[in-house]
Amino acid sequence: MAERHLPVRPNLDQLRRQAKDLLRALKAGDSEAASALARLHPRRPEASAAKLADAQLVLARQYGVASWPRLVLACRMTAAICGDDLATVRDLVLTHPELLDEDARGVKGNWGPPMSYAANLGRDAIIDLLHGLGAKDLGFAFDRACLQGRLATARKLYDLGARPRAGAVMGPCETLNADGLAFLIDLGTAIADEQGDPLAPLGLILQTYCRNPPGKRRCLDLLDRRGIALPDTPVMAVHRGRIDLLEDHLRRDSGLFRRTFTHDEIWPRALGCAEDPSLALHGTPLAGGTLLHLSVDDDSLDLLGWMLAHGADADAPAAIDAEGFGGHSALFGCVVSQPYRSGIRTDDTVARLLLDHGADPRRRASLRKRLRFVDDETEHAYHEVDPLDWGRRFHDQAWVNPAVMACLRSRR
Repeated sequence: MAERHLPVRPNLDQLRRQAKDLLRALKAGDSEAASALARLHPRRPEASAAKLADAQLVLARQYGVASWPRLVLACRMTAAICGDDLATVRDLVLTHPELLDEDARGVKGNWGPPMSYAANLGRDAIIDLLHGLGAKDLGFAFDRACLQGRLATARKLYDLGARPRAGAVMGPCETLNADGLAFLIDLGTAIADEQGDPLAPLGLILQTYCRNPPGKRRCLDLLDRRGIALPDTPVMAVHRGRIDLLEDHLRRDSGLFRRTFTHDEIWPRALGCAEDPSLALHGTPLAGGTLLHLSVDDDSLDLLGWMLAHGADADAPAAIDAEGFGGHSALFGCVVSQPYRSGIRTDDTVARLLLDHGADPRRRASLRKRLRFVDDETEHAYHEVDPLDWGRRFHDQAWVNPAVMACLRSRR
């Protein structure tokens, strides 16, 4: 497993600087750098005698790439595809024919070989070039175009012979790309995963992380129109972003905004959601939360504003479980935030809305959290923290919204 994550578009100048930094660390006797040299360099030279080429080799292998020259080729190929530079792509493939079939980044990943990489970006001229040079990844490229909602590119690949594979709808369900999902459905693709499970796409839409809230709503509406039964519950109304459905529930239940919801009510197993609760990807814990908690994690500002205007308590606590965890308000969800981690909510708008409606920045609660698909997947516990403490202590600061932290400091 790679020790460093290679970006979708690696930057060669930045990698050169990193190699020089690694060499300096080796010369300075840094123990971690020396360990990497001994672990990843085939000759295991002494750290004090290491050259720049040694540091470059170790850095490449930390990224999961076999050699520094291969990493340089990856940078050149991805930059050329991103820049629609046909001449450079052609020269690279003609000089290094193996690049046609290897992943464009030089390391196995979901963006695939150069033609599939180009499909992610809608680089149709590059696709024509690579197809003419013998690229064979038509099917994967088609999947990636659909997943990204690149419909013109998907149609081009379809005309070149690509056809939807079983389970192809799972891609746009994961990315919450309604255009790609609708395109595949219109082509007659079954709404099911590779094993034929018709609930798997719905479960994936519900559990995937907050990356495209409007897309999530549209994907659910697509499934509804195609006969996938969506239960008439308040939680599903939030998932769907449907104020009209919430109005109906509020008319039937005046205490709706005080209700808390279990994990299985939010992500029902009966709707294809995973047995492992950690696979419901979100930031601050939602199990036992109110509809406000869910709306914050979904970045549903319209729902949140409507609920607050209709009497929801901005400081309503989540349920406390048998082990004493819970009791946090929706404000905590603005701090350790999936919308922030996804880059769709980097300001403090939601936090200020809750604070202005009475959320207590000094409320204390005990929380535990296990993140998934990160370096540290262990569960961490935090006892008697307020929202600011929650952010300060959280074990992965990439999830903590600094704008919200600044807002909380100003309100204490």
